[in-house]
Amino acid sequence: MQYVKIKDSIVEQIETGMLAPRQKLPAERKLAESFNTTRVTLREALSILEADGRIYREDRRGWFISPMPLRYNLTQSQQFSNMAVEQNRTPQTVLLLAKATLANKFASQLLELPPFSDVFHIDRIRYLEERPVAFVTHYIRPEQCPNLLQYDLEGSLTDILREQFQIENQKTRYRISSSALFGETAQALRATAGTPAMVIERVNYNQHGELVDCAIEYWRHDAISIESFT
Repeated sequence: MQYVKIKDSIVEQIETGMLAPRQKLPAERKLAESFNTTRVTLREALSILEADGRIYREDRRGWFISPMPLRYNLTQSQQFSNMAVEQNRTPQTVLLLAKATLANKFASQLLELPPFSDVFHIDRIRYLEERPVAFVTHYIRPEQCPNLLQYDLEGSLTDILREQFQIENQKTRYRISSSALFGETAQALRATAGTPAMVIERVNYNQHGELVDCAIEYWRHDAISIESFT
């Protein structure tokens, strides 16, 4: 089938270095002309390449070659910035929202809260080489860190909790699933609606075995590789 030949041709150019990470592909019209095919057939090939993590699309900007994914080791309680720097990547975290609010159903379930409980709600975007790759929502129980929102929340929350409130992250429970990006999450990641995503839920316990916080991370699926060592 023609879309398979188109896919294989682009993969070959990626693997031989003719197409470099983060390089923008020509416009779909021009690509279709180059392969002497229709845009419908071309989009079939591009969709497969996206599903394989070879390329990614930015809304209104076009298609780009995916860089190597960040290796995310579930067995290490490692900060995003440290993880990225160790892999020769350039990280950045940008704060979108930080407020005290009533816990929604999701936060109440993950943190085992009674009705009408308060939580700190923090939304942040994580970047690699100036590309937004993850939308992260934190819910934090405020009784153990009442003035948390006064601190620089673009830094490490783990460091703030440890250094300012003597809260050590003793245990983490993970849940990993696949989803798609929609609404404000897709917009924040410059993704089109329906873009594949990897979802990582983290629930953290302190040194006394108490629930402290949880995080829901929506990653562009091509930007991350989940690892675990025993």
